[in-house]
Amino acid sequence: MKNWVLYSLISMFFAGLTSVIAKMGLKNVSSDTGLAVRTVVVFIIVWINVIAFQSVKDFKNLTKADIIFLSISGITTSLSWIFYYKAIKIGNVSQVALIDKASIIITLLLSFVILNEQFTWKILVGGVFIILGLLILTLK
Repeated sequence: MKNWVLYSLISMFFAGLTSVIAKMGLKNVSSDTGLAVRTVVVFIIVWINVIAFQSVKDFKNLTKADIIFLSISGITTSLSWIFYYKAIKIGNVSQVALIDKASIIITLLLSFVILNEQFTWKILVGGVFIILGLLILTLK
């Protein structure tokens, strides 16, 4: 198995746990408070990871463009998390997570248009199924 596939599967597992555990933690607090606590923990763990794997030296390789794009990514991540936490606070995690994961359609479109990644029939079929699932969930 290729490393990127293994990392993706591990990411999938932890992402699946994340939403359910977060919903449990939002029982007595606002979504914003819960997200603030989660973000502090993420910040600490990411820095431990950077230090443990000696990635600190990579900071010298950052270009101005890298910093701009990573900063924009941080902004979009923050906005995504804020609204995701608001949604799971008041909605069913199972439905919110399915709708949220449909963001893959936006990712696919941008990866083809901006990153010039290859468009295949497998991606097309998978994307169509995701859109159909989203429509099933959101149409009354």
